[in-house]
Amino acid sequence: MSIDPTPACRKAIARGVTLAALIAVSACGAQATTPGVPVAQSADIAPAAAADPHMSMAVPNLPDLFGLPRTISLAADFADLQASLDGRLGMAIMPVGGGDLTLLGDWNTGIAWSTIKVPLALAALRHDPSGMLSTAEAAITFSDNGAAQTLWNSLGTSNEAADAVESVLREGGDTVTDVADRKSRLATVGSDELMAFGATSWALADQVRFASRLPCLSNANSVVSLMSEITSSQSWGLGRLIGAEFKGGWGPDDETGDYTVRQFGLVPTLSGPIAVALAAEPTSGGFDDATDMLDRMALLFADHIPELHGGTCTH
Repeated sequence: MSIDPTPACRKAIARGVTLAALIAVSACGAQATTPGVPVAQSADIAPAAAADPHMSMAVPNLPDLFGLPRTISLAADFADLQASLDGRLGMAIMPVGGGDLTLLGDWNTGIAWSTIKVPLALAALRHDPSGMLSTAEAAITFSDNGAAQTLWNSLGTSNEAADAVESVLREGGDTVTDVADRKSRLATVGSDELMAFGATSWALADQVRFASRLPCLSNANSVVSLMSEITSSQSWGLGRLIGAEFKGGWGPDDETGDYTVRQFGLVPTLSGPIAVALAAEPTSGGFDDATDMLDRMALLFADHIPELHGGTCTH
């Protein structure tokens, strides 16, 4: 089974900001709740003519620009968003380098799909830095399943490959995820357990914990860099936020065919990056509905960046 079945191209949400207008109104006077931390403005601000309608622009935090209070909290606004959508969704947040974990929503764990390609790529590049670089690029930026299988095969037997990827996860603070559970039907498609690693169950909390330490791991720079070069057709969710480094994964339930779409990555702020993990499972089961839910969660998260704290690696 392919980890990422290719659905029909989806219609992007038209969102943007008017950076010049904001600066013109408030260049000298606005005080941020968290000084200097950028915030991505939401879609109720008309897009500028030159703005990319698919992106959320980071601008200075101007909470009282028009004398209006900011929303009370990310948790409250997330609850409102969840109530407005038909399906299950989840979000996990943690500063880079470690710190408090925030977990929101009613989707907590599920199949990793292609998000597992991030620790897989790091394991393979540590084993063969030059020989696997172009293969890792294809696996991360285009989510190429054949390339990911090549990375997996380069690590030895199926058990050796699973051990190598698990070692990366443990180093990143994920102490519980079991890579490539061979009891899963997805892991036993065909006689050679093709794409077994995609059947890994990966909880949002464990995924964001790993993401928070990913840039601190040895030899991880090349993988994180590839996460900033995701193809435009897969740049939903965190891909709407300028400067985000991320990887998505998606696939249908074996029995119902309903899609789950998930994603994790790093979002920059002036206090350091924040790790974020997202997942959506719409009642409709449709891929487009799932990515729309991720778009909405990502933009909601961006609106609340001033309330959050990024971090840095401590070594």
